[in-house]
Amino acid sequence: MTLVFTNGCFDWIHAGHVDFLERARALGDRLVVGLNSDRSVRAIKGPPRPLVGEEDRARVLRGLRAVDEVVVFDAPTPAALIEALSPDVLVKGGDWPVDEVVGADWVLGRGGRVLSLPLLPGRSTSALVHGVASDHGEAPAPPGDGLATTAIREHQRMIDGLLGTCHDAIVETGAAIADALGAGRAVFLCGNGGSAADAQHIAAELVGRFEGERRGYPALALTTDPSAVSAISNDYGFEHVFARQLAAFAKPGDVLVAISTSGNSANVLRAVMEARRIGCVTIGLTGLAGLRLASLCERTVMVPARRTSRIQEAHIVVGHVWCAMVDRALGHASSSPPREC
Repeated sequence: MTLVFTNGCFDWIHAGHVDFLERARALGDRLVVGLNSDRSVRAIKGPPRPLVGEEDRARVLRGLRAVDEVVVFDAPTPAALIEALSPDVLVKGGDWPVDEVVGADWVLGRGGRVLSLPLLPGRSTSALVHGVASDHGEAPAPPGDGLATTAIREHQRMIDGLLGTCHDAIVETGAAIADALGAGRAVFLCGNGGSAADAQHIAAELVGRFEGERRGYPALALTTDPSAVSAISNDYGFEHVFARQLAAFAKPGDVLVAISTSGNSANVLRAVMEARRIGCVTIGLTGLAGLRLASLCERTVMVPARRTSRIQEAHIVVGHVWCAMVDRALGHASSSPPREC
């Protein structure tokens, strides 16, 4: 019997889902669907998702002729579930290249197949949601506001949303970073453009100091070596620029902080896959559109905004909170005044 496995949120199930599941089922004798729990959906898609609770989503899926079994899982990724089931065929939608499919290495290593099936054009839950819901934290400015006032008010709404929707994720990710550093592990950070600057900023605070005097901790932004970045880009392609460095330096138990405002940066996604292969803790830092990055990372802080500038402002706030958590958790908090730059 050939076991086929796929997974997803299936939040607001539509014809595209049905078509995909029917084609997946045709690849074997039994189709098992891994369904993200409500908690897991919130972690990778942000509030106010899911639109439909996990029990109702599971019931609808079980009612489809193509689906033989539904298993609800609580983690952001189905890696553990895939290893437990050991499917013969692992299937994802065509928007997921095979080298970004979680569990692909496990299935291929056991002689199975991993397929990315083309999706039915014009069917997307996210498109449906965006068509009926307004953007979070980016309400239109009151008439008469100037540019500065509008930008600052947007920032205030974004910060309020960050506290209201991301508090637990910030605490969990900060604790993971502190635990790793306390155990003698290293933190690697990567991103492009403004996210590269954020990666360097956070790394510098950990290696140097934040606000209290303490020893330095091993943190490295993978954007800072021009020779390595240019050589890897030239010889292998820019999408490999971070993953290649991780393969050289990272060890199991280290942390990768992957920063992408869009959540779609190819080199950042490839770095996450390499970090997972090594056995690193993977942390994503993105915005509301960053579903792909969030789906690959163990933990993600998804800023409740879509405008790049607002997301970047929130990212450095999160980075500073992490640094303060590291100081406190590792017993190096200081009553001395903050340093001046």
